[in-house]
Amino acid sequence: MALQTKTTQIGIVGCGFYAQNHLHAWNDLKSHGCALAAVCDLDPVKAQAAGEKFDAAWYTDANNMLDNHHIDLLDIATQMGSHRDLAAIAARRGIAAIIQKPLAPTLGDCEAIVSAAKETGVWLAVHENFRFGSGMRRVKEVCDSGAIGTPNWARISFRTGYDIYKGQPYLARERRFSILDSGIHVLDLARFLLGEVERVFCETQQRKSGIAGEDTATILLRHRSGAVSVVETTYESRKSPDPFPETLLEIEGSKGALSLSTGEKMTVSSIGKTTAESVGAPLLSWTTRPWHVSQEAVLNANAHFLDSFRMGKEAETSGADNLKTFALVEAAYESAESHTSVVPKFA
Repeated sequence: MALQTKTTQIGIVGCGFYAQNHLHAWNDLKSHGCALAAVCDLDPVKAQAAGEKFDAAWYTDANNMLDNHHIDLLDIATQMGSHRDLAAIAARRGIAAIIQKPLAPTLGDCEAIVSAAKETGVWLAVHENFRFGSGMRRVKEVCDSGAIGTPNWARISFRTGYDIYKGQPYLARERRFSILDSGIHVLDLARFLLGEVERVFCETQQRKSGIAGEDTATILLRHRSGAVSVVETTYESRKSPDPFPETLLEIEGSKGALSLSTGEKMTVSSIGKTTAESVGAPLLSWTTRPWHVSQEAVLNANAHFLDSFRMGKEAETSGADNLKTFALVEAAYESAESHTSVVPKFA
């Protein structure tokens, strides 16, 4: 793909609860060489509200939007069940796409999406945003610097009792819930910080009554490097204060240790010396606590996708890369059902 020099025309499909963060992020990135040209949602009220707020044309049909507007980069921010069909539309039209995580409900669907993009030669990325938060980028920088030596153990925890169902009530009906919703984020962080995984063991729980799927998962990963990580995700934590939506972590290495605690405070201990720093970003004009951690990660992720697309290179979380994360999701569910360790498909 050639280097993009003209303004990149952005189209977004999905104007719901979390897509508002995508809309704000694209609006903030105008100075990076993009323009939010058009928005689409099946609900005309949502589509019109987004179009008017962000000065974009609005539609209720994706094909109609693409027939009437030249779109360079399509942001698909809908629920996962629609991703395969919308990705196919983008691929057939030769339009680059960013797809909100999870890429699809199953690994087979994910592979089909990635294959279609590859066959048509279109650029594809997955909006897996946790690794793009300022805190996580700083953690990765410290790990890569050798300050704690070679990482060999970690605990990565997304534990909250926040009422996630209020803004996204459909989650209560998902039969595959916490691993696919928030667990996929922390599994991606485990890959990002400690490398690829060769074995997975998982136990799930349903601690809240009246929901269809698991709300808690405890996952043990053996990485190719020999490192071991414990990945935790739950929406039924009773911890106070609730760190939502922060991911807390501890990483131990051959020379020291690192921790990321509530309030995005990072502490590094190495060779008898301990340092602490705040690694969070300040509030933006459109971000609010406690969502600002996630919202800022969306902005950073979109900036990365835009820059990668314009430079003609793969995104960090390309479709092909995200298959490796989704394979961990599938392995976790298989392990929980079989009560045995599982080798992920892309180990």
